[in-house]
Amino acid sequence: MMSPISRRVLTDLQVRKSRSQKEAFRAWLCKELEAAGYTPHVENGFAAKNVVAGGPETAKVLFSAHYDTCAVLPFPNFITPRNLFFYLCYQLMLVVPLFLVVAVAEAILIAVIVALKAPALLVLMPFTSIALCGFFVWRLLDGPASRHTANDNTSGVVTLLETALSMPEEHRGEVCFVFFDNEEKGLFGSAAFTRKHKRAKREVLNINFDCVGDGSSLQFFPSKALKRDDETLRRIETAFRGRGGRTVEVVRTFGFYPSDNGAFKRGVGVCALKHKKLIGWYMDRIHTSRDTVLEEENVEILRDGAVALVREL
Repeated sequence: MMSPISRRVLTDLQVRKSRSQKEAFRAWLCKELEAAGYTPHVENGFAAKNVVAGGPETAKVLFSAHYDTCAVLPFPNFITPRNLFFYLCYQLMLVVPLFLVVAVAEAILIAVIVALKAPALLVLMPFTSIALCGFFVWRLLDGPASRHTANDNTSGVVTLLETALSMPEEHRGEVCFVFFDNEEKGLFGSAAFTRKHKRAKREVLNINFDCVGDGSSLQFFPSKALKRDDETLRRIETAFRGRGGRTVEVVRTFGFYPSDNGAFKRGVGVCALKHKKLIGWYMDRIHTSRDTVLEEENVEILRDGAVALVREL
């Protein structure tokens, strides 16, 4: 079962988007980590404030998750980490309405110019397109906050927090926990962290929990460099075990997961996925009001596996 501390995140602290919301969450998080025996601190980087507990320069493994939350959208950020073709087609499908809106706006502007017999106003056309594109980008990245973030990424925050609380004291010196900021706006938190901590970027094993709450298959996507390290992959497979109808898989063939793990040479992105015959493994609901599912069994499997991995290392 999740601890009362983690349950507080799910019930009261799901929205962490504005400056004040993030500040309040960081203060609360640091207080709880201190009460658990850690010495957390906030690292300021370009456009990001990360919460760090442990020593990045001495750790054998770095566990992470991003704590910032997204803007609510009318459509989900549908991800198929093992089907690149479908993923690209879906992303392209989202861009088509933008071009249609721009085209309609330009057609209306041309009609107005013709009606007014003012060809000089044609100089406004490029600015109209730029303004509309800018609005869509703003709406995507910094629009109204989603009130429901159970999977993206409250599930990752809870998993990371549960792992920190469960880590035996004799192993805490070998681990670093990092709660990244501004993943949703462009992976700024992990970029700032790895610029400052070069050893962690190059050498330390990173396990990044992102959207691990909704799906019965917990899948690990290692970096290209890590796929060549068969011993470490075997240790991950030994430590993280599925149970209760839930499976765990380290993806050694093609697969990608676009999150903070990409900033690390030895990074592993961890997510929960569902399956359909046509598209294969997929993730849905995130970035919408339907992001309300956090399956506690997933958190428990990952928490126990993380503790086991540290013991193994």
